Amino acid sequence: MSRKPGSMYREIKGQAYARREYMGGVPASRITQFEHGNKSDYPVRMTLHVTEQCQIRHIALEAARISANRYLAKKIGLTGYHLKIRVYPHNVIRENKIATGAGADRISDGMRHAFGKAVGTAARVGADQEIMSLETTQAHFVTAKLALKRAAIKLPSPCYIEVERGKAAAA
Repeated sequence: MSRKPGSMYREIKGQAYARREYMGGVPASRITQFEHGNKSDYPVRMTLHVTEQCQIRHIALEAARISANRYLAKKIGLTGYHLKIRVYPHNVIRENKIATGAGADRISDGMRHAFGKAVGTAARVGADQEIMSLETTQAHFVTAKLALKRAAIKLPSPCYIEVERGKAAAA
């Protein structure tokens, strides 16, 4: 069974595990900001959607956000766009770490009481759900599309970009 690296947490399995008040020691989300740029009314609006249901880890969301924002800030400037992350990583991911190495058989419990420790959080998304949206001017249409493509590379599911406003004049 060949797996993509990092696809261990990608599939949605079991019930959502999100009630933090009953858990101790859930790592904080890596996402620092959910909105970037200038919040004015732009003529062009496009969104990044995932094609299949999956879990997106908070680290992957942060990597996608950084990638898109850095490209936009470099090409357009800080005031020529508005980028917004549309999902929040609520679901807590657990991992049952098994000891390896010499003498591990005496230390490790194996599968006994294998509930696991909280190792991070993830956003559970459905098929065709929007992950991030981007608004900009007509002049920066191509740059904005490239920024969302760069962000899509960081996510575990195949993605597509839907242009909601401003398509006619730029296409």
